[in-house]
Amino acid sequence: MKPFSVLCFLPPLLLAAEPPPPKPEFQYRSGEIRVSLPSADEPRVGRFDAASVRAAVRYLDEGSICWVREKSCVNCHTTGPYLSERPALMFLLGKPHEEIVTDFIESVPPEIRPVGETTTKSGYRHKPGAFTAVWRSLGLAEWDKHVTGHTRAPTDASLRDMFERQSADGSFISHGEVEIPHITTDFELSLQAVRAMTAAPGWLEGIKDPVLSAKVGKLKAWMRTAEPKNDWDRVLNLQLAHYLPGLVPEETRNAAIELLASKQHPDGGWCTRDFSALEAWHFEVSEPVKRLITGLPDAANPGSDAYMTALAIVLLRQSGVPASDPRVRQAVAWLKREQRVSGRWWMQSLYRGNYHYSTYIATCQALKALALCDELPAPGAG
Repeated sequence: MKPFSVLCFLPPLLLAAEPPPPKPEFQYRSGEIRVSLPSADEPRVGRFDAASVRAAVRYLDEGSICWVREKSCVNCHTTGPYLSERPALMFLLGKPHEEIVTDFIESVPPEIRPVGETTTKSGYRHKPGAFTAVWRSLGLAEWDKHVTGHTRAPTDASLRDMFERQSADGSFISHGEVEIPHITTDFELSLQAVRAMTAAPGWLEGIKDPVLSAKVGKLKAWMRTAEPKNDWDRVLNLQLAHYLPGLVPEETRNAAIELLASKQHPDGGWCTRDFSALEAWHFEVSEPVKRLITGLPDAANPGSDAYMTALAIVLLRQSGVPASDPRVRQAVAWLKREQRVSGRWWMQSLYRGNYHYSTYIATCQALKALALCDELPAPGAG
């Protein structure tokens, strides 16, 4: 049994007086694997094709392999997005690595027990381990959906443990330091929990435990009535409508599509920073994060980034917008020309300026977006 750990969700920059983290030599490193540090200066691909897709797959596989061999936790920036997105692409990219899902299974608690609330130093109440439980459950559920075809015992246990970490109001609280994207609002984390429970084959429909059924009902009720903190939450209603259609009124869904479309840049891309005021990303944004974001060269007029451009495509496609729509076509063209020679899609970290894990998240999302538009060539082609 792998120790249940939430170390990777603890804030890396808790004290404003701390010096900035040192620049690492590699983004990922284990044994013979060396994954170079992402950089905005890395050249773009001359052509987006099967060879560049192979490079992207190698980057994702090697990054996650390094993480499970060298680290002790499930996380939201490497192994989490790997298992949440990679299994659905196996028909094109091949089967994801078993080593990653084995690592997730080993982190499932051997016994599911009630979890009490704790309080942060700033007085914020939450149930510990929510991040780990949500991302672990989502990864296992997606693996079962696309690889095994049935919900296995570890996935069921993980989902039950996840609901033990649900807050009294029905949400999953996004405590700790903001990490944009994936650790932002309570709505986003709760949405990942919704995705986990709906992805596990037959799990939701097969619930017979009235206590667990009530918890699922509380989550649905909270998602239906939660007040959005920012435009990020507003457009994420499109994903909620995709996974649980009955929770989002048609007028809310249509307004979210219009809002998302209104933020597209002239170059065809979108920018994550356009979707929230800095202070509204989280209940607590540290001074180092504020300085990082306000100190970026394009702080006054943020440019398009790979994650938000890819996510916008995903949200539009999940909402029934055709791949032929001009907004989608422009965004697809942006992604194709922005891939780097390493296979990655570069994105500046918005929460720490060292490893740039946002590049890994963006690469996962870019492949998903292109696949949803039938624009992802099989890596074995050509």
